[in-house]
Order: sequence, then C-alpha cells, then structure tokens
Amino acid sequence: MAGPVILAIDQGTTNTKALLVSPAGEIVLSRSRAMDVAHPQPGWAEQSATAIWDAVSGLIAEITEAAPEAEIAALALSNQRETVVLWDAATGEPLAPAVLWQCRRSEGRCAQLREAGHEVEIFARSGLAIDPLFPAAKIAWLLDSLPGARERAARGELRCGTIDSWLLWKLTGGAVHATDHSNASRTQLFNLETLGWDPVLADLFDVPLSLLPEIRGSDSRFAVVAPGAVPSVEGVPVHAVMGDSHAALYFHAGPRIGATKVTIGTGSSVMTATPARVRSSHGLSSTIAWHRQGTAQHALEGNISVSGHAAAFAGGLLGLPDGEALRALAETVPDNGGVVFVPALAGLGAPYWCSEARGAISGLSLGTTRGHIARATLEAIALQIGDVVAAMEADLGIAASQIAVDGGATRNDLLMQILADLTDRRVSRPPVAEASALGVARLAAEALGIAEEGDGAGADVVEPAMAAAQRARIWGAWKAAVATAMALSPLGREQGRSGQAETRNPRELREAKAETG
Repeated sequence: MAGPVILAIDQGTTNTKALLVSPAGEIVLSRSRAMDVAHPQPGWAEQSATAIWDAVSGLIAEITEAAPEAEIAALALSNQRETVVLWDAATGEPLAPAVLWQCRRSEGRCAQLREAGHEVEIFARSGLAIDPLFPAAKIAWLLDSLPGARERAARGELRCGTIDSWLLWKLTGGAVHATDHSNASRTQLFNLETLGWDPVLADLFDVPLSLLPEIRGSDSRFAVVAPGAVPSVEGVPVHAVMGDSHAALYFHAGPRIGATKVTIGTGSSVMTATPARVRSSHGLSSTIAWHRQGTAQHALEGNISVSGHAAAFAGGLLGLPDGEALRALAETVPDNGGVVFVPALAGLGAPYWCSEARGAISGLSLGTTRGHIARATLEAIALQIGDVVAAMEADLGIAASQIAVDGGATRNDLLMQILADLTDRRVSRPPVAEASALGVARLAAEALGIAEEGDGAGADVVEPAMAAAQRARIWGAWKAAVATAMALSPLGREQGRSGQAETRNPRELREAKAETG
C-alpha cells in the first residue's frame, strides 16, 4: 500500500463503516459493523451513544491493524444526520441514549409551535418544516425529561450535538466541540442567511446556545486525534466532516451544481445543489450541502423517513431472512395485484410532513399473495422518491432526466428497475455503494492537496421500461392510499385543508409544463 490514504468513517443508523481510500477515490480496504436500534415506545427510536463510539473506535483499530503499513493522511467523518447526543462535559459520558432522526418523541413540542403560529418564521429562518425529524425539539425534550439537565446546562456542565460532534469530542478527548455547516443546517437552530446559530430559533425551541458546537467549514482541519482516544491514529488530523447525504452528493457531483441524487438507506434523501437558497413551496427543505474553500453551497432536499427500512420491516412481517429474499419473493408476481403499501412507520416526511400518519396496506383481496405485498413494498420505496422528485422539479422549474443513486438498497436490481419505471427516469447506479464515505474522503483529499483523478468503472444505467397506462394506475392507487393515511391523522386533515404538496408523477408534471409553455 504505497502513498497516503484517507481513513473515512461513515457512521450510519444500521451500519458503521471504515474505509481506507486512495487519493484517486479507490477503496483500498473496508470494514463494517451492524448497529442496533431500540424502540422503547411506539414512535421512539434510539441508540446507545457509547455503542456508536465503540463501533467507530473499534473499526479504526481493526482497519489499521489490518493495514499497519498504511500512511493515513487524515480521518474524514460522514454521519447519520439529525440524531442528537447530550453528554457530560467533564466525563464525556452520555446522559441518555442518542435520540435518532426517526424518533417522534418530540411531536408534542412541534405541535405546540405549529399551533402558536411559528411555522412560517421557523421555515423562513431554518429552511426546515416543523417536524420531530429535526434535532431542535429533541434537544428541548432531553433537557426537560432528564432530572436537573436544564440547571446543569445553565452552569455549562453539558454539551450537545449531532453524531459528528459526539465523535469529534471523543476523538479529541474533549478538546474540540465542533460541527460543520451541513450538519448544523439540519438542526433547525441554524440560520441559512447568517450561516450561524440563530438566537430566535433557540428561544422558540427553548435550547440554550451554550450547549451547541462551534460551526466550521466542512473541509476544515477540525483537530488531531488525542493521545489515548484511538492509539493507532494518535496525532492524525480530522480534515473533513459532512452529513452522510451531503457527502453522497459530493461523491456524485463534487462541487458541480445540477445533479440530482437519491441516497436510499434506512430513510432516503433526494438532494440537488442549487446556485442560491431555494425557498420551497412544495414541501422540501432548504439546506447547506457543504461549506468548502470558505463558501457555503446551498441545496434543496426532500427527506423520506422510512425507505430501505420499509423492506426490512415488510421482510420481517413476511418471515424473510433478508432483502434478497424479499426481492426474490417480489419477482414471483408480475405486478402488485392491486396492493399498495404506504410505509408511514415513522410518519410521512417530504413532501407531506405529516408526522402523525401511520403505515397502511390497502387493496387486499382473496387473490393477494405474499409476493404482491413484497412487490408493493419495493414500489413504495420508489413512489416516495418519485413524490420528492416531482416536488423538486416543481420548485426548480426543470425536469431531471436522470437520477443518481447510492446506498445499500441500490444493490437490489428489481428495486432499481421499479424506480426507473415509476419515475420515468434513467437511474444511474455507481459500481460502489459507499458514496458517503467516498464523498467525504474526496473532500479531505482535496483539502490536503493530494486528490487525484480516478479511473474507476462507470455507472450502470437502468432505463425505464413500464407502459404508461400501468404507471398511471400505480400512481393513482398510491395517491389515494397516501391521502387515506393522512386523513386518518388530525395533522393530516389539517394539512389537507390548507393545501398540500404536488403529488403528480414526474411525467404528468412534465406534460403539464409542456402544455402551459
């Protein structure tokens, strides 16, 4: 192993990965560990913050032991977003489990803010709709629920941050409390105009700004690994930090504007970089893609709460061992047999933002088989993505001819064909699934001045092949099923009265635009 490499960490919800990446973006070596998620109450989702650190530190030790000759130029961190940890500043011990991005426990506070009429101002400042997905309300929940936490926070004894901040704290032995602009922009405490923490948002959510980390550029030299943190990388700089979806976009497009990518993991993120902030009127979020070379790159994003996780959930109900078995079962039938699955297992994210919606399976008949339910599950993943792509096209006024994809679910060939068919778009799938790790490794290599052009294999392109009439039937049934799922919730009824995001499929939007010129 000649020459420098980047040790990229991709800390995800269900898996944590460590990769040694060459300056040309080639994976030299990789290791991974599965992560446990707990659901102690309906709608709650959490992980052990200690287990997250143990997985990261253990993988670093494991991969450096496997490649003792590696010349590690820097560590680069990519992380699951919107998950928060509250910890003791003196001991570095977490006060509670990490509250995951999927968790809905802060819905009560979100509802109060909506009812008080703060949604317009919060969206204007943060670019994010009020929803339990985002950390601000979760932090307030932690401070209110843990005895003495607010008093300790006022005395400066606590720290709080997203997973990147937690890992930086542990890697530096408590010397650095920092985050980057991409992660900060997902907290709902960050102002997209000032590019800093917003006192008004902090006051609305009742979160003391003193808890929060310093915001730095994504390509910053954040720190060096402290003695005793992880012995095999002591003194190695941490030279890039990005949220996982942002890092995946950087992998696909680099600093180029205009590409649309979909990361299909536990949830899904549809994101495109934009020349300036876009204020969505179709249920999407404005965010910061990254902060590079002193400049913030804006982006438009749609977040889907349950995506790849829908396949794992349905597979469990059907008694299947893994995603491959679900795919094989779905291939036993030519279509969904009229079955529609709305996987609102943690509410509906973009473009609906109906956190009280719950999952539903409809269209069952005496002829329904397990294969129909399996196929409807894969279609649900694609249909949710199609909803967001349609909303994004409506906001930007342009059609995306191609969708770049990444994430573990992209290994499912049937899902990729269904995605192409139902969005009526070419789907571009790279030969590797580790887009987040490779994206943040690329940013680190560029910051260090060691990046090289790669000569890896090109992407696999999947073309749409479904007849228009069949596509229209599936979309019609999906829209009706989503409307029913939303109507069963008080919030859904309220959103229905106020007017909801456009849910026509991309072809319908394209034809409508053509008709109106």
